[in-house]
Amino acid sequence: MPSSATLSIAEMTDEDLDKLSTHELHDRAIRRAERHFDVKFFWRLLQLIPAAETVSGDEGEGDYDIQSSKGLISDALHSGDGALGEALRPVFIDYLRKHPDA
Repeated sequence: MPSSATLSIAEMTDEDLDKLSTHELHDRAIRRAERHFDVKFFWRLLQLIPAAETVSGDEGEGDYDIQSSKGLISDALHSGDGALGEALRPVFIDYLRKHPDA
């Protein structure tokens, strides 16, 4: 049986997606969104990042991002890193489930 890393999203079960690292989920979701110019996905990330940063323990960063769209764009591109990535894991899984061609 092939590993989760070699399966396409369409071939993966929810259990397979759960086994992927947050970084892998992030990278697959971002690559798919970039290929398809999926501004809605990036916009959703931008809306969720301040709250996810607060949940992950970085309230100051959350407050800053609310004030700075430039910070949000950068955060969206790196939203799979560390505690922020962990907080956004369900978003990456949801997006990849809706777009099995990722």
